[in-house]
Amino acid sequence: MKKPKILLTLLTLTVLLLAACNGEKETAEPEKAQAATKDGKTEVVFWHAMNGQLEEVVDDLVADFNEQQDDITVKAVFQGTYEEAITKFNTVAGTKDAPTVMQVFEVGTKYMIDSGKIEPVQKFIDADNYDTSKWEKNITNYYNVDGVQYSMPFNSSTPVLIYNKDAFKKAGLDTEKPPATYEELKTAAKALTTGDQYGFSVLNYGWFIEELIAAQGGLFVNEDNGRAGNATEAVFNGKEGQEVFQLISDMYKDKTFYNSGQNWDDIRAAFQSGKIAMYLDSSAGVRDIVEQSPFDVGTGYLPVPEQSEWEGVVIGGASLWMANGIEDAQQQAAWEFMKYLTSPEVQATWHVNTGYFAINTDAYDQDIVKSEWEKYPQLKVTVDQLGDTKTSIATQGALIPVFPEARQKVVGAMESLYQGADPKEALDQAAKATNDALEMANRKK
Repeated sequence: MKKPKILLTLLTLTVLLLAACNGEKETAEPEKAQAATKDGKTEVVFWHAMNGQLEEVVDDLVADFNEQQDDITVKAVFQGTYEEAITKFNTVAGTKDAPTVMQVFEVGTKYMIDSGKIEPVQKFIDADNYDTSKWEKNITNYYNVDGVQYSMPFNSSTPVLIYNKDAFKKAGLDTEKPPATYEELKTAAKALTTGDQYGFSVLNYGWFIEELIAAQGGLFVNEDNGRAGNATEAVFNGKEGQEVFQLISDMYKDKTFYNSGQNWDDIRAAFQSGKIAMYLDSSAGVRDIVEQSPFDVGTGYLPVPEQSEWEGVVIGGASLWMANGIEDAQQQAAWEFMKYLTSPEVQATWHVNTGYFAINTDAYDQDIVKSEWEKYPQLKVTVDQLGDTKTSIATQGALIPVFPEARQKVVGAMESLYQGADPKEALDQAAKATNDALEMANRKK
């Protein structure tokens, strides 16, 4: 399964920030989007970034919803990558051309809240007295700020350790006991490194560094990860971040770590071909990896340093946002669509067909999920890891308006390790660059 691209270029980010600032200066009342279709039904325009097989699943869910409705029609429209979609949204938000529902990747959360172009779904939860107790808290917490649920989680995933059980057996390792600490990871990687096979790899992608830091209870930025106020300083270069970078640096020097680059397909191909025996991937890709690998595949929790207590994982993926500046009838229709999407039956179908987590935990009791877990027990490990995650500021995730740019700085620092850079110095440089970006973003507010 190909994961949608989620890195914004610096140019795109700059455009977004400037446009957002310009939008705040407008005083004219935005033109409301029209709600009625030719047949008199209320139309909900749903912009998304799901392509390929994922788009087919989305289209099927939308078609099923529409068949059940007499007064509502949902129109799903693919808008390109996450960054392309959010750029398009910014140009039409508040006008008749705006979508009713918008899918936005998790690192766009702060941007969407600050844009002033959305209606928090909390408004509809409260008005409908809707019971959200079955929603997975370790998913919804990311999109909850100061007790307000801003968006509805949609495609949610976390990182997971994936390993070659056949290689484990050949190396004399316990196939049912993946490494849980950095020391165990190093030991296993050494045993697994032989001939053309490397022990371990991590994609050069900032998300994994954030997750490895949060797993130790570390934060990404100050102000309680940007949730107590606007973050002004990066703290990912603290001891938790240094542990992660030191691990990668040490293993690379020991030749037990493979530099797999930044492409998801490349690292997956390296694993399936036996080039690497362990690596980190998205939980949403687990089933495809299991199906496509010519050997037995295992999954495990993210490891942490020996002296650290395991905190858990931060949710990734994207959520659905309700636009403002549209008619009440459209918003209410969109809310009906959101409720449909979060039903146990729909969430069970979504989980089975995509590998993404079910937002409604009752979905895991559905027969189709139980059957899927019998075939792919590796999926249950990813769900268990999410369920075992402790609720904390670290695992709730950071909120900053320049997240994509910060990720790029971390990627640059990570890649410098392969050139012999000092782990702490590399992280400090990335933190400084992030601080500069935060200062500029905060100045524009």
